[in-house]
Amino acid sequence: MPSTLYEFDPVTFITTGCIGEPGQRVFYLQAQKSGEVLTLLIEKQQVEALATGVEQFLKELQDKIPTLTDASGDYNARAMQLKTPIDPAFRIGQLGLGYDADRDLLVIVAQEVLTEGRDPEEVAVARLFATRSQLRALGEYGRTLTKQGRPLCPLCGQPIDSTGHFCPRSNGHAH
Repeated sequence: MPSTLYEFDPVTFITTGCIGEPGQRVFYLQAQKSGEVLTLLIEKQQVEALATGVEQFLKELQDKIPTLTDASGDYNARAMQLKTPIDPAFRIGQLGLGYDADRDLLVIVAQEVLTEGRDPEEVAVARLFATRSQLRALGEYGRTLTKQGRPLCPLCGQPIDSTGHFCPRSNGHAH
C-alpha cells in the first residue's frame, strides 16, 4: 500500500495543462472531486502517451463491449483550463489505465517518480476515476496542447527556438 493515496472516485473535473512559453513549459495533470483539487506534474511525452493510450483503450473497450455508447471527445477549451492555485502533490513516474465495468468508469493510476534509494512502498499514488467521455476529452485537449509547442526543423525534426538551433543535417549551420 502506498504511503500516500489520492483517490478521486469519481472526478468532477479532469484536465491536462501547461504553464510557460514553448520550450520552457511545465505540464500538469489536474483533477477535482467536489471542492478538492489534485495537481500532478507530468511530462509532455506522458501527456501525449496518455492521449494515445486512452484512445487505444477506448477502441479496445468498444470492440470488446459493442453495446457501449460512443464516448464524446468534445470539450470547451476555457472549461479545460487549470484551476489555481497550482500546487503539485508529486511528479508522475508511471501511468496506467483501467476500467471498472460495473460502473462504466475508466481509472488513471498515476505513481510518483521513484528516486534512487527510496522504498517503492513509499511513493505516492493517485487513482482518478472518470467517465469515458471525460478521458477522451482529456486526451483530445492534451493532444492539442502538446502540438502548440515550438516549430520543428524540416531537416532534422528537432524543435527550433526563437533564436534558431544547431541543425546537424545542415553541416553545422544554425537555422
